[in-house]
Amino acid sequence: MSADIHIAPTTDPAKLWRIASRVAGLAVVAALVMLLGGVGLPPLWSRIILLVGLVVLAAVLLRGKYAKFFSGPSAYVATACLLLLIVLAIFATELSPQNPYDLRQLDIMDGRQPPGSTNFDRTLTFHLGTDEQGRDILSGILYGLRVSLSVSIAATLIAMLIGVVVGIYAAWAGGRIEAILMRIVDFQLSFPSILVALMLMAAFGRGLDKIVIALIIVQWAYYARTVRGTALSETRKEYIDAARGLGLPAWRIVFGHLLPNCIPPLIVISTVQVANTIVLESSLSFLGVGVPITQPSLGLLIANGYGYMLSGQYWMSMYPGVALLAIVAAINMVGDRLRDTLNPRLTR
Repeated sequence: MSADIHIAPTTDPAKLWRIASRVAGLAVVAALVMLLGGVGLPPLWSRIILLVGLVVLAAVLLRGKYAKFFSGPSAYVATACLLLLIVLAIFATELSPQNPYDLRQLDIMDGRQPPGSTNFDRTLTFHLGTDEQGRDILSGILYGLRVSLSVSIAATLIAMLIGVVVGIYAAWAGGRIEAILMRIVDFQLSFPSILVALMLMAAFGRGLDKIVIALIIVQWAYYARTVRGTALSETRKEYIDAARGLGLPAWRIVFGHLLPNCIPPLIVISTVQVANTIVLESSLSFLGVGVPITQPSLGLLIANGYGYMLSGQYWMSMYPGVALLAIVAAINMVGDRLRDTLNPRLTR
């Protein structure tokens, strides 16, 4: 009597994670396109897809390294705080009691109301008070978080793309091309970021697109120097010599072997740069050369209430300042944990 032997098909976990990362990346891009273009699924579903995609990408990034990343209570606190603030920013439209951009919902008679007060019709409670225009501070913070995060992440991603291209090309080409590109990088990094951004915004004028361009110009050099240094150390390793010995084309060596090994330090520096970009964007908005008044970020909210601090009306600047401090501190703490987790030089 013979028995049939069935062998269960084996699945490669690494392949499944790669598929999950690609699907999540496509989902994030599709959600952003639908939200920015106003097409496709309803905005709420697009935001849910965006949040799920970001969570999956984070899980793929920390695959097999959860214990090291969450090795202390500070990691749990920072991650929970960052996740909460991102959720509040993504779903600001659904969570805000008022749309601070809709002038029809604002009433000057509700201006400078203290926390816990209500509007004239007693239909809306201002839990964090209002500013001089009658804008709910809580709603302004939620929408301001969205503006600050959107501007900073967009500028960081585009600047990282430009810096990666320049840094990889400089390290691979070498010689005079590398010297010229690195001198351009050194020249830009010799100036303070806030000074360069102020000069650019003075020339461009106010606007979301203009401040994104200014932040890209300020940031790309950091990524170019980081990628160039990492790529130089990688090109001296044996696997690059083996790929050259096999006769692989240069584009395949760069994109298939060199670039993937430059990603870990890029992730770490991009996380920290998002926090620095939020601070820089808030500084420009506070000085009045950043985002327009109709789309206030956290920096502009702080500037709007700064003149009332000495009169005892602290809530107009204090609560947006606390939100800015929380998002920057959370991103920096998560970035520190990513550095300790992804940097192989720190692995014992």
